[in-house]
Amino acid sequence: MKKILIVGAGGQIGTELKTYLRERYGEANVIAADLQANPSDQYSIQLDAMDASALSLIVNKHKIDTIYNLVALLSARGEQDPALAWKINMGALLNALEVARQYGCQVFTPSSIGAFGPDAPKENTPQDTIMHPTTVYGICKVTGELMSNYYYQRFGVDARSVRFPGIISNASLPGGGTTDYAVEVFYSAVKGEKFICPIPADRRMDMMYMPDALDALHDLMTADSDRLVHRNGYNVTAMSFSPEILFAKIKERIPTFEYEYAVDPIKDSISSGWPDSLDDNCARIEWDWNPKWGLDAMVDDMISVLRKKLL
Repeated sequence: MKKILIVGAGGQIGTELKTYLRERYGEANVIAADLQANPSDQYSIQLDAMDASALSLIVNKHKIDTIYNLVALLSARGEQDPALAWKINMGALLNALEVARQYGCQVFTPSSIGAFGPDAPKENTPQDTIMHPTTVYGICKVTGELMSNYYYQRFGVDARSVRFPGIISNASLPGGGTTDYAVEVFYSAVKGEKFICPIPADRRMDMMYMPDALDALHDLMTADSDRLVHRNGYNVTAMSFSPEILFAKIKERIPTFEYEYAVDPIKDSISSGWPDSLDDNCARIEWDWNPKWGLDAMVDDMISVLRKKLL
């Protein structure tokens, strides 16, 4: 039975990944670590991901064999303090890789569509293409992919990652990403509030519903190592839409929904350099990636779940 440590377990992905993995491997085999321990969770512990010694002690004590490193300052937040974003994003990754080298652990760290820049192909962006990101978040993600590959080639650390698009969740709000609008809009619509959108109406970006994101994590980490050619930075996607397309879908289901645009210059600048759509054939070929959720099914489920939660 695997022994898993989720670092950054209190974030958008970590909150749901904890439940997802515990259903498969058992409560006691999935340790949830974050800056603050959850007192209602007996397998939750306090950890500063920047403290390599503390991370090493936890891995040793709990006989961890798999580390999910989810610690990051996201794209829009990172632009407010680039030095801090680099320190946290790269520091947490390097600590995870070093501890994994010491104890022979697998490591997962999410990459992002933010790793691409404005000179990458916008449509069906290939797995292997030019990558010149213009944000510190994107720079961290490209560096993280390269460093993870280095640790695999140099030390044999089984590090793997996917380039996530925007992730939409009904369980937790995101925290400082460029695609946050695609979650926040559902809360406004269900509560009957007008939504102010910070992204241009026609700005298409790839997205994914959280159940598919969790499957991607698990499927890659359990894939046969011999099949993996790329190992790190796999393109994965499930749907691509603009705010106007998404809002029209919501209005079909909630006719009273109102919205307007007040474009945020930073989010506009960041999103303008991202792909409109990704080519994820390498993930499909190398580890059988196959998303299950499309736009209509996601919109129906988000509204249904949030109505039960908020009303």
